[in-house]
Amino acid sequence: MVRRIDVTGAGGVRLAAWEFADPPKPGENERAPGVLLLHGLMGRASHWAPTARRLSGRHRVVALDQRGHGQSDKPPEGEYTREAYVDDAEAALEQLGLAPAVLIGHAMGALTAWQLAAKRPDLVSGLVICDMRASALGAASQREWESWFRSWPLPFATLADVRKWFGEDDPWVERPNPARGAFYAEVMTEAEDGWRPVFEPEQMLKSRQTWVYDAHWEELAQVRCPALVVRGLDGELGRAEAQEMVRVLPHGRYAEVADAGHLVHYDQPEAWRAAIEPFLDGVLTP
Repeated sequence: MVRRIDVTGAGGVRLAAWEFADPPKPGENERAPGVLLLHGLMGRASHWAPTARRLSGRHRVVALDQRGHGQSDKPPEGEYTREAYVDDAEAALEQLGLAPAVLIGHAMGALTAWQLAAKRPDLVSGLVICDMRASALGAASQREWESWFRSWPLPFATLADVRKWFGEDDPWVERPNPARGAFYAEVMTEAEDGWRPVFEPEQMLKSRQTWVYDAHWEELAQVRCPALVVRGLDGELGRAEAQEMVRVLPHGRYAEVADAGHLVHYDQPEAWRAAIEPFLDGVLTP
């Protein structure tokens, strides 16, 4: 069973959270170890469904639609800063009674996770960082993303067109990748003129510009809980940087997934779960 629970984020923004379990009976599962799943830029909570269902047998698992994403609010004049995203995740942990929880984050969601772990160590018992760099990406990277958004042939006539463009025709795709096509099909919604993203590209660029110019090593070093850095061998996080992140983390560990790119949990779901489950077993054992 999946149920939606709305929480209130920073500045009163309404956030949609999704719990992947039957409602706990009094005195039974209320104390199950908590897990909060944080998607990356442009993602949504449903991207975590296979992971969440796998973990929900023994843990209380919640995936959050972050501000500007999924079914959460997308205020046109809202804050899309690092502080806002971190405060939202903090509010979700407290309002849902998940803490202390393991945070599992992909890309931007991983950055939110380790920034929250540094800010509120009392709320975080463990951390999984999936394919997110700690180094600054710079102005050229932001310009590339701006150009990439402009290249999208919106609106798409069908979801099949979405899957084909993002899985094959997108100039950023080096070889056909059906998993990538499926990932982007999940963030589209049908409008009067065709299929468009559920998010506003301008808000995504605004969110990204608040972290792309800065390095985040200092906050990484402040994480006191056990942390696992996971990279896809063909992802955006290189092996040398990933291993340096593990070195900087006071209690860092490393895992990699073969035949996976940036969307590790989508490209190779079984290998992804095999990479994280031994770590979770260690930190989530009551």
